[in-house]
Amino acid sequence: MIGPNLLQLVVDASNDGIVIAEQEGSDNILIYVNPAFERMTGYSADEILYRDCRFLQNGQAEEAIRQKVRDAIDTGQPCRQIMRNFRKDGSEFWNELSIAPVHNDGDGRRYFIGIQKDVTAQVAGQERIMQLEAELAEARQEIVRLKDAER
Repeated sequence: MIGPNLLQLVVDASNDGIVIAEQEGSDNILIYVNPAFERMTGYSADEILYRDCRFLQNGQAEEAIRQKVRDAIDTGQPCRQIMRNFRKDGSEFWNELSIAPVHNDGDGRRYFIGIQKDVTAQVAGQERIMQLEAELAEARQEIVRLKDAER
């Protein structure tokens, strides 16, 4: 088993954002964020600790995704969703959020670890593929129309 100092070094060295949230009623209060999370969001730990992490959605969360995350939290289940978040400067990014509950028998509380990965480039690529597929379908329809007109 690794010691707490090594564990801290590993978490701090991660390229993905890592947060720990403590459940307080319907809120999940951030009690730890690693440096990658600070770089990804533009917020310093001092600015966001002891706040509910919903502020990153800037009130613009897609309801179906927000509900899936809320249901997982309420039932203490792991969850992975891609959601739009906003940096401190207001710019948006797509965040693949993976959360898992952590039960602490010592204090009887439930915590959540969240791993955040910026997947903006992947989402943009998927949107471009969908756009190209739609254009291809239109071109195919036009070819069929032109062939039918020639007959």
